[in-house]
Amino acid sequence: MLRIPGMPLLPGTLFRDVSKGHYPKPQSLLSIQGLSMLNDRQQPAPIDPNGDVVDISCPPVGASSIYPPRSGPRMPPWLAYDKKVLCFSAYFKQTLQEVYHAPYLIRKVKIYFYLEDGTLEIYEPRVDNSGIVQGCVVHRQRVQKTPPCDNEFMSLNDLNIDMTVQIFDRQYHIIDCDQFTRDFLNRRGITVPDSMKFPCDPSNSVGNREHLGAVNPIEKKHAFAQFLKYDRQILKFQAYWDDRTEFGDVRKLEICYYLADDTIEIKEAHIRNSGRDGPTVFLKRARLAREFNGLLLPGQMTPITLLNVLGTNMRNVRYCVDPLNTGNKDIMYYSERDLQIGSVINVYGRAVIITELDPFTQQYYRQRYGVQDFSPLAIPTRSDVCTDYRQKERILPPYNGWGSYEDSVGNCLSVEPKPPKTDFKKFIKFDRYVLRFGAKMLSTIKENCERIFVISYYLSDDTLQIQEVAVRNSGFLGGEFMKRTRIELPGQEKFSYKQPQYYMPWNFFIGSTMSLKDFIFHLVSADEYTLMFMEHHPEQFIHANLSAIMQKIRSALQNRMSEFAGTCVPDGYNLENKRDVFVSFESFKGALIGVLGKVISDHEIITLCRHFSAEQTSTSGCSRVNVKAAAHLELKRALWNARDDMMEHFHHINPTNQPFLPESKVRSTLRGCRLPFSLELIDNILLILNRNECNEIEICDLMNFIDVSCSKGCDMPPVNHAFELCPKIPFQHKGRLVNLSCFLSKLNLPLNLSSGTESGKAMMGDARILPPSATEELQLHNDKKQNDQNNMNVKN
Repeated sequence: MLRIPGMPLLPGTLFRDVSKGHYPKPQSLLSIQGLSMLNDRQQPAPIDPNGDVVDISCPPVGASSIYPPRSGPRMPPWLAYDKKVLCFSAYFKQTLQEVYHAPYLIRKVKIYFYLEDGTLEIYEPRVDNSGIVQGCVVHRQRVQKTPPCDNEFMSLNDLNIDMTVQIFDRQYHIIDCDQFTRDFLNRRGITVPDSMKFPCDPSNSVGNREHLGAVNPIEKKHAFAQFLKYDRQILKFQAYWDDRTEFGDVRKLEICYYLADDTIEIKEAHIRNSGRDGPTVFLKRARLAREFNGLLLPGQMTPITLLNVLGTNMRNVRYCVDPLNTGNKDIMYYSERDLQIGSVINVYGRAVIITELDPFTQQYYRQRYGVQDFSPLAIPTRSDVCTDYRQKERILPPYNGWGSYEDSVGNCLSVEPKPPKTDFKKFIKFDRYVLRFGAKMLSTIKENCERIFVISYYLSDDTLQIQEVAVRNSGFLGGEFMKRTRIELPGQEKFSYKQPQYYMPWNFFIGSTMSLKDFIFHLVSADEYTLMFMEHHPEQFIHANLSAIMQKIRSALQNRMSEFAGTCVPDGYNLENKRDVFVSFESFKGALIGVLGKVISDHEIITLCRHFSAEQTSTSGCSRVNVKAAAHLELKRALWNARDDMMEHFHHINPTNQPFLPESKVRSTLRGCRLPFSLELIDNILLILNRNECNEIEICDLMNFIDVSCSKGCDMPPVNHAFELCPKIPFQHKGRLVNLSCFLSKLNLPLNLSSGTESGKAMMGDARILPPSATEELQLHNDKKQNDQNNMNVKN
C-alpha cells in the first residue's frame, strides 16, 4: 500500500502498490525452547543502513534531505515530530503617517513552525496600553512562497536567523531563536548565526524624548481612584491674612487641603477678646481658582454655549448647542504643588501667606517631593506698624464716704450696680484660719495702758476683730472692743479716687505698733497656732523667715562676735569646745538687742529661740501593765480566740520567719484579724512593744502581749483609751531655753575669744552655763525635785 507523504492514515489516502506481488501473513505464534506461545513482541525500530536508530527529529517530507535516496527514516512525520515546534523571534515595520519624527513602528512577533505538518503561525506578544490590536497575526496554516515559487510552501530551509521572509505582503526579519531550534538545526547540518538585537523604535524614541523634555508632566488622575487612595488624608497649613487697615488686624488661618478631591477649606482661629465670634469658616470647602477677576454676573458663565438663536418670542425659538464649546475658558485651580511655606495664595482677592505645616504634611512633602526645609515664618503683629496702645488708668470719681469703696466703684462702672464679688477660692482655702495676737493699748491715760486685748485676724476675708480681756477691779468691762471689719492702713487720703490699702496678715508680728480706729496697739504675744502658721509660711511672713533672720544676724555680727558671746555667757568661758551651752530667753534676747538694736524685732527673736530651743518633748506616759490590762479586758469582753489564725497570717506574710516586722504590716494585721481594739488602743499597744534599731516591732512580744491564757486576770475598770489610758500632755514649744552652741554652729562665724582661767568659768553640771537671772529658777527646780524624791521614799 502506498501513502500520501505527510498525511495521517485516513480513508482515501492509501493506494495499492502494483509492483508488489508477495503478501506474507505475519506470524502470531512463536516456538521458544519447544513451547508455542503468542508473539506479542513489538516490532523493532527501523534502522538505517549505518546501523543507527532512526532519529525522530528528522526533517519532514518536502524538505531537502541530507540522507541519500532510499536510506532515510521510514516513520511518518506526524508521529516522528509530534509536539516539536521551532520558535523564531522576528519583527516587521509598520508605516506611520500621523506621527512626526517617527516614519515607522517596530512590531515584535514570534514565528512558530510546526514540524509535524509544516504549518506556520505568527503571534505578537501583547503590550499594555500600546493602542494596537495584538495577539495572533497569522493563524496556523501552510504558507505559500512568493512568486515565481508560489506553487511551493515554506519549509524549514526558509527560516533562519538574519533572514527576511515575506508572508502575506509583510516582510519579517528573523533575529533570534530559542535553544531547541538552534540545536535542531545544527543537528540537521544547518548553520545558525548569532542572535541579533531589535532595531531602535523611532516612536519610542519620540515618546521618551517628550517625557524627558517635560519638566512637570501632567499626571493623569482618575477621580474615584484618587478618592480611594487619599480618602481621609488632609494636608494642614498655618497661614495668615494681613488685614492691617485702619480697623483691621492680622487674621490667623488654617488651610485644609483634601487629597481625595483636591478641594481647599480655610478656617479662622479667633483670638481671645478680638471681638470676632461666631462661625470660624473663612472659605467653605471647594476647589480654589488661581485667578480672580471679580464675581461673575448671573448667566455670564454657562456650562454650554447656544448658537444660531432664531425667533422673536419664546414660541418660535430655534437654537443649537455648540459641540466645541466655543468661548469656554479653562480654569486653573490650586493643587498641592502650589502650597509651600512662604507661598501666597489668592483667596478671592485676599493674599493668604502660608507660614507652617503640621507633622503629617511635612512627612507627605518629604516623601513625595523630597522637601527637607520646613522652617516656619514669623507672623506679623499689629505692633509692627502701630505704636503700642497703652490703656490709660481709668480715673473714677473720689470716694464720698457713703458705704464702702467697693460699693462706690460699682456705682461708677455700671448703671445697675452689683454687690462686690468676694474671693470664694480664698474663702474656702482659709476658712476658720485665725491669727490671734495679744496686745496692749498705748495711751496717755495710765489706766488704758494696763488693759489687755486680743486681736484676731481672719485670713479668709482679711478682716480683724478686737476683744478685751476682763481684768478684775480694773473698771473696764471685757468683751468685744471692735467689730469684725477691714481696717485701712493709716496715712491714706480718705476721699480719693485711689483704692485704699488695708491691713494684711504680714503687717502683724510681735513687737509691732499699729493704729486701729484711732487707737494705738502694741503686739506683745501670739498663740502657738499663730506662731506655727507663720513659721510654716516664711515666704509670706518675713519676721518668721529663719534664713532671712540668720542672714541679717550674720551680716550684723561679722565683726562683733566677741561682744555678743560675752553678753550671752560669763567672761572667760571657752565656747569653742564641743559641749552644749544653754542660755535663757532673756539673756539671748538682751544680747541680740544690745548688738543689733532696733534692727531686729521681738518676733524674729522668738522665731530664733523656738528653732534653737533646748527643751525636749516629754516621754510617753504609757504604762505597759495598764495597756496590757486594757487589751486583755477588751479581748475577754469580745470573746476573741483567733490567736492561732493570727499566727498563721503572720507566717503567710512573713515566710522567712523574721523576728521583726514593720509597723505598717503589724497595724494592718491587727485591723485585718478583727481584734476588738479601738484605734487609740492599737496606737498605745504599738507604742509600748519592743522594737529593734530599725524601729520594727517584735512579733513574739506582740503574740505574748495578747495571750490571755498567761495572765491572771483583769483588775482594771473600763477607761477612755483616747485620754485616760495614756495621758498625752501636749508639748508647748516656747523656747524658754536656747541652745547657744547650736545657734553659733548655724551662724558659722569665728568667735575670736580671749582665753580665760579655769576659776573664771561658772559651770553648772557638765555642759550648762546660765546667767544669774536663771540661777534662782534652777535652784527652785532642784528643790522641788528633791522634795518629790523624799515623798516617794516615805511612801515606799
